[in-house]
Amino acid sequence: MKIMVVGGGGREHAIIKKLKENKTVEKIYALPGNGGIAVDAECVNIGAKDIEGITKFAKENTIDYAVVAPDDPLVLGAVDSLEAAGIPCFGPRANAAIIEGSKIFSKNLMKKYGIPTAAYEVFDNVTDSLEYLETCKYPTVVKADGLALGKGVIIAENKEEAVKAVFSMMEDKIFGDSGTRIVIEEFLTGPEISVLSFTDGNVVVPMISSMDHKRALDNDEGLNTGGMGTVAPNPYYTKEVADECMEKIFLPTIKAMNEEGRTFKGCLYFGLMITSDGPKVIEYNCRFGDPETQVVLPLLESDLLTVMQAVTNGTLADTEVKFSDENACCVILASKGYPVKYESGFEIVLPETDDGVIYVAGAKKDGDKLLSAGGRVLGVTATAPTLKEAIDKAYALTAKVKFDNGYCRKDIGKRALMGK
Repeated sequence: MKIMVVGGGGREHAIIKKLKENKTVEKIYALPGNGGIAVDAECVNIGAKDIEGITKFAKENTIDYAVVAPDDPLVLGAVDSLEAAGIPCFGPRANAAIIEGSKIFSKNLMKKYGIPTAAYEVFDNVTDSLEYLETCKYPTVVKADGLALGKGVIIAENKEEAVKAVFSMMEDKIFGDSGTRIVIEEFLTGPEISVLSFTDGNVVVPMISSMDHKRALDNDEGLNTGGMGTVAPNPYYTKEVADECMEKIFLPTIKAMNEEGRTFKGCLYFGLMITSDGPKVIEYNCRFGDPETQVVLPLLESDLLTVMQAVTNGTLADTEVKFSDENACCVILASKGYPVKYESGFEIVLPETDDGVIYVAGAKKDGDKLLSAGGRVLGVTATAPTLKEAIDKAYALTAKVKFDNGYCRKDIGKRALMGK
């Protein structure tokens, strides 16, 4: 089989490495891929948002199966375009990907179908937003409606910060057109849990839960990032919580999307918070999370391609999806200054190792050298029987990477260990 994976980050590297385990896979193309992915797939210089270029390449190279991994091409209709060209795909069509593409859509969906989430209001102008902020309880949460590379959320501790957030999104356009409309919502407290799930539009099969670390600095300080590390499973995701989520959130969401004529097939990500009133949805993503994928897929014992094809074909109920009982930790090595201003082009030397796996997120080849080419550069992942062992192994492997401009959080998994 010839497989095409759209995207070029650490998530895509993890997906490609897992797909390679299937013996029927002869060739994997990554569009555009990156300098590290090039070890495991043939990288093709076609951007993930170039829907026409992606479709043309798939047809000309008789691709047997395509995986569209990032949010942008899904929201832009990559799956619709590929399916129209006769290419079977993993990922939702555009009318279902809106569950991430518009926070306003997803919040209104939850309100309509009684899915637990934070109280909220929607605004399309600064004046009304500021008027509402006078009545808010603080902290409060200000969200850009559209996609913003996982960074379109600002937690405002007081009115001054909230006002600044509104102006930065709606007037200064720090997230481009994504901030034309905003959501201001109640600040929830409790442990956060990420649950990726396979769904064919009828059946929902949750993957191993995980805990993301969004803030740039130790002790959850600094700015929001795309994610500085993850551990799996999440100790706060007990069987009781899982059962409640399936009953009140997972299945109702799939049913709601079907009712709206927006059947979702692919990976649906549930960002959850366990509040004193039970689990509530913070956000949906229409794809594998990054870096959650880097701890979830190493624990998947079933064949990924087989599961993905079952999602596409609507046969997920008849397909075994099995995960290991082990634990996993992923430490992100980022460029100093990320997520604001950082320099690229620094040489990276990766160690030879069997003690884990290093996923390459932001790097390019320069002859025989691998150079940094992004904010988040590497995802260093290790698995072990206990969470403490997995964390220790991941950090031991991180220490062996030579990358002069790199930095990482030193406390990935600390909160999870406290929750044990």
